[in-house]
Amino acid sequence: MSVVLRVALDLMGADHSPKVLAEGAFAAAREHPDLSIALIATFESSKEIVVPENLSEQVKLVFASQVIGMDEQPLMAVRRKPDASLVVGMKLLGSGEVDAFVTPGNTGAAVAAASLHVGCLPPITRPAIAIILPHHQGRFLLLDVGANVDCKPEHFLQFALMGTAYAETVMGIENPRVALLNIGEEAIKGTNTAKEAFLLLQSAPLNFVGNVEGRDLLEGAADVVVTDGFVGNILLKAAEGIGLFIWREIKDLMLTNWRTKLAGLLLRPYLKALGKRLDWREYGGAPLLGIKATCIIAHGASDSKAIAKAISVARENVIANAVEKVAQKLQTVVTEVAK
Repeated sequence: MSVVLRVALDLMGADHSPKVLAEGAFAAAREHPDLSIALIATFESSKEIVVPENLSEQVKLVFASQVIGMDEQPLMAVRRKPDASLVVGMKLLGSGEVDAFVTPGNTGAAVAAASLHVGCLPPITRPAIAIILPHHQGRFLLLDVGANVDCKPEHFLQFALMGTAYAETVMGIENPRVALLNIGEEAIKGTNTAKEAFLLLQSAPLNFVGNVEGRDLLEGAADVVVTDGFVGNILLKAAEGIGLFIWREIKDLMLTNWRTKLAGLLLRPYLKALGKRLDWREYGGAPLLGIKATCIIAHGASDSKAIAKAISVARENVIANAVEKVAQKLQTVVTEVAK
């Protein structure tokens, strides 16, 4: 199969070494022969990366002289470090030299660089990170999970419009139910911002089903759930921790005595499936919705497995023409509102 899809991967600024992340890229390249992957790293870091000979046509190194750390102020870092790996990748994306960009680096810097070098889809002013999560009956889309800590009511509306477009066109959910994450179901609950956002969502051309509480998310109360990036990120990481806790508890219980060990052997295929469903690495990364090209934000703690999956997510989004479909949906909504 000929190479038809180009992805850039930022190897710097995450918890694991560039070598570990590169292994994820190699795994993705083996799984998807149609991929061309540009690994962005500093010259010094690249010395420990050896591209397998059989992947030399698919995987190339691109050098950057700077790195943005997790503790740096995003916008300032992007402006002061124009040759940082994250910025280099976003420039490649904005110029059309790659079809998608994956970064496990500083999320705020990724959003700032995307806004500067890729640009937002009209009428979006705040891109949002959207992640697909499982619930009891299927899956739902949660946004924002980290791009915007402070939000105005109109930003919640933008998130809902982008989320609806993505759920319809990429996830295949017809007329997705949209909900606002809040501390109660009643419209009078929450902060002043949440109350104003509720009114905006209620009057928008959306299938808005009202407020939803955190405990109802995994029961399938909505297909698209909107919140600000502060709450969304805490919710996401709490869910990761709870999943890990449940999995460890199950494994410990299975080792209690010979009866539980036997039960564990009998249930092994089902437990393995459950473990996979609870493993955040299986979800790879989340698209940054609202910009003019495909960018996948990966977890800062991503290992090779998570990176391979994040690259696969990027590939799926490009093949699905996610950005174009979201843009079309947004314009349709804007036209409806203008009438």
